[in-house]
Amino acid sequence: MIWVLVVVLLLAVFLLPQWWVGRVLKRHSKPREDFPGTGGELALHLIKAQGLEGVQVEATESGDHYDPMDKIVRLTPDKLEGRSLTAIVVAAHEVGHAIQDHNKEATFNARIKAAKFANVAQRITPVAFWLSPMLAVMSPGASRVTLIVAVLSILTSTLVHLITLPVEWDASFGKALPILEKGEYLNEEDMKGARQILLAAALTYVAGSLASLLNVWRWLRYLRR
Repeated sequence: MIWVLVVVLLLAVFLLPQWWVGRVLKRHSKPREDFPGTGGELALHLIKAQGLEGVQVEATESGDHYDPMDKIVRLTPDKLEGRSLTAIVVAAHEVGHAIQDHNKEATFNARIKAAKFANVAQRITPVAFWLSPMLAVMSPGASRVTLIVAVLSILTSTLVHLITLPVEWDASFGKALPILEKGEYLNEEDMKGARQILLAAALTYVAGSLASLLNVWRWLRYLRR
């Protein structure tokens, strides 16, 4: 019975944030004729206002993000050309990452370095898992070493998730929200909606971090046997 409750709790932790995020974003994705510009136009305006020289804005189909290598805020078409509250808030959030990069903030730089290392580690993981059962026949010790390597590779992904949380939170509540509030880009009611959107986005990273930690814990338990 206890395991059933644990499984239900875990499913709630992982699935409820995703459901709530989808609901919040959909609620605030309706076009707003009273907004003077699109998400892309706001991003360009904030880039200029914050003195982020060299930072550009362009469309993407691979999800909203800021590219620190090319110094580009990339927004999906519905955010770039949309006049919804979601478009405005997401654009401000991504500019928040550009500000972090411009300020050379330690946590932002740490995430970039960790992400690069994790990309290499992710290529090692499937190879290590593939070799482990083969080596178990010839050398159990070597098989265990490859399994440890695989788990350490997974751990790097968990590290990236944990570093990402404070970076995303700061881009939302330390950068985007104060900018929108101080510049009076949104009225009081829309500011409440903006907080909901940013909180919903943050919860997706929390769920991702928990899932990653659970995966590492599962493999560590296996190694202890």
